[in-house]
Amino acid sequence: MFEIPSQSKDLNYIVTSYANSWSCTCPDYQFRHVSCKHIHAVVLWQKLSKKIDEDQKEKSLSPTAFNNGVACKFCNSSKIIKYGKANNKQVYFCKSCARKFVPNEGFEGMKYDPRVVTTTLDLYFKDVSLRKIADHLKQCHSIEVDHSTVYRWICKYTEIMEAYVATLEPELGDIWHTDEMKVKIGGEWRWLWNVMDEKTRFHMVSVITKTREIEGAKKAFRKSKEVGNKKPRLMVTDGLPSYKKAFNKEFYDNHQSCHHIADVALQESLNNVLERMHGSIREREKIMRGMKVDDTPIIPMNQIRSITTSLGRTWDLMERRQRRRPGLE
Repeated sequence: MFEIPSQSKDLNYIVTSYANSWSCTCPDYQFRHVSCKHIHAVVLWQKLSKKIDEDQKEKSLSPTAFNNGVACKFCNSSKIIKYGKANNKQVYFCKSCARKFVPNEGFEGMKYDPRVVTTTLDLYFKDVSLRKIADHLKQCHSIEVDHSTVYRWICKYTEIMEAYVATLEPELGDIWHTDEMKVKIGGEWRWLWNVMDEKTRFHMVSVITKTREIEGAKKAFRKSKEVGNKKPRLMVTDGLPSYKKAFNKEFYDNHQSCHHIADVALQESLNNVLERMHGSIREREKIMRGMKVDDTPIIPMNQIRSITTSLGRTWDLMERRQRRRPGLE
């Protein structure tokens, strides 16, 4: 049994598994009888936990296991000893090549402690401006860095996280939503096309184009097929004519395996799952006073956020407040 905190209410939903089937106490599952986002969060957490356990098992069998998994980054030798600290970081000395090193995996070349960098990323994901992040580091950690340095950290590690997110293979549903929004980048108006899976709320695709024509919609649809590795049963869009033409090019077949639902503005706002995400982009854009370049980290940040929204709080709950009953997993 798993307790999953609600995003909008001060309560927890109970997710249970029995005979290879999942159930949840949330209204979405109770009344619609569909796999809700809480179930998908638990399933994804279990897959990531299994992957981490396998990685740790491989490390325990390696010759570096006797040194807490630390090996010389120059010669990969396990014959190392602790050699004091520098800038609050543990320094090691290799007896094989007689060289000193700091094992900062993923943080190589960084002057500051990895916890400072991760704090910076956390504040940025919580819509704090770059200058306020720099001020926070100065006030709370006595570290003086320019806001441009903070921006370089964000660009670097957002790219790393984006590459990791690309390796994930979520169990996507059969209903996908596509919508476009107008954004100003570098003083010029652009169109941002987004595709999201309704079942898992997984942000699949973000594409930036100069126009709102059919080529932009086709590019978003084509990339969504590559990410999802399949066609959806339903593609939900608004009434933009470009969507209909792009849908016929990318998804239509003689078997009619995929259907297109358009004009959702007249159908009780079926595209609200994307409209909410667009609101988050607007908030971030306002704080940053506009986007400056096409490869701004604001765009991939929302794909990462789509996972951390459903998984982050679940992960924290599983690690710190996990509660299971005997006989249930």
